[in-house]
Amino acid sequence: MHTLNRLAATVVFGVIALTSLSSLADEARYNQIALRAEVGQEVAHDRMYVTLYSEAQDKDPGKLAAAITTTLNKAVEQARKVEGVSVSLGNRNSYPVYEEEGTKISAWRERAEVRLESADFASLAQLSADLLGELKMAEMSFAVADTTRQQSEDTLIKEAVAAFKARAQLATEALGGSGYKLVSLNLNSGGFQPVMPMRAMAMDSGSFSKSAPAPQIEAGSSKVSMAADGVIEVQMP
Repeated sequence: MHTLNRLAATVVFGVIALTSLSSLADEARYNQIALRAEVGQEVAHDRMYVTLYSEAQDKDPGKLAAAITTTLNKAVEQARKVEGVSVSLGNRNSYPVYEEEGTKISAWRERAEVRLESADFASLAQLSADLLGELKMAEMSFAVADTTRQQSEDTLIKEAVAAFKARAQLATEALGGSGYKLVSLNLNSGGFQPVMPMRAMAMDSGSFSKSAPAPQIEAGSSKVSMAADGVIEVQMP
């Protein structure tokens, strides 16, 4: 009997404890306010990307492939001599060209890309101009380097937290509170645009020549933002 009484007492105590925890949870949500603060800045693009390509047509696919390869190898070799420029091969594909009836292959057409990347805009622009004697330009684009983006986000984190604290204090004073406790806080970055291609406009061998300097480059910028979303609990006097 005593054992049953102790068991019953334990069960009752457990129910009371759970009820108390539930009450505390309800109380913890009292005077809670969701706030948002956002900061941002313009970040200059510091990476330049250029895609050049060679395209030709021939009845002999083997001869065509060899000619394209020779052109690419020459361009890659020249690009590697320019300090600070990264070079890689892009897409390459070939396809048949049919006669008007569409049943017989009359020739083969092949297209292959060379991709260039650099933080030195002037050097890359000049290299692109030099290579346009043999290649054509597909596009030019600009972006923010990963390290630059990370540095900008680190700076904005501090600013976003400071802005959130200022807004939290303002809300607390508006409610007549004596202070507040931070319940949760989430930081989310955004605003960086992906690499934005700028289609080549009259940028062919007729626009540039090896004897002429490359044009000035305006890379532009992207706006990066950092948002601080959180919940505070206002303490009333």
